[in-house]
Amino acid sequence: MTIHAAMLWRRLDVPGHDACRLEQTDTGWRLEGAAAFGHKEGPTHLAYRVECDSEWRTVSGHIQGFVGPRDIDFRVARGDAGWTLNDASAPGLEPLLDLDLSFTPATNLQQLRRVAIGEGQAVSLPVAWLDVDAGTLTPLPQVYERRGAVTLWYQAPSVGYEGLLELAPNGFICRYPNLWEAETLP
Repeated sequence: MTIHAAMLWRRLDVPGHDACRLEQTDTGWRLEGAAAFGHKEGPTHLAYRVECDSEWRTVSGHIQGFVGPRDIDFRVARGDAGWTLNDASAPGLEPLLDLDLSFTPATNLQQLRRVAIGEGQAVSLPVAWLDVDAGTLTPLPQVYERRGAVTLWYQAPSVGYEGLLELAPNGFICRYPNLWEAETLP
């Protein structure tokens, strides 16, 4: 296993942080991190791991922690038969390749590593979206439009979000307007 990148983000809409690292494994890639932030139900801590194959397609994910008084333990898998959430089939997600976690900017990385987006080009990259609050895995339509070498216009209409994302040299999003911003490290 080789560490390729790491990020520390500060949450902008509520108090909080997220730390993540990207590792290359024998079979592909792993995103591993933890987010701690304020939530309407109380303090929240969510540790996450997303495993991808060598072509950046999600293989599995595990999210564990708490949201206020609620314990969280979600296991997500993508295989030939489709997606599962805690071993239960999640129909309607079969063509989707990426797991996006609702609470972290880390999981935009897979799509951006797998798909080259030319300047001025817009690409639809829907994902399987794990909504931790609802406990559901559903399709999330997303569109990325390359605006510059390190900027992408991003739209997720079903959740009412759009903004100009900025990329760090390591490929992670470093600025997610009104939600996350990378911390400057010494």
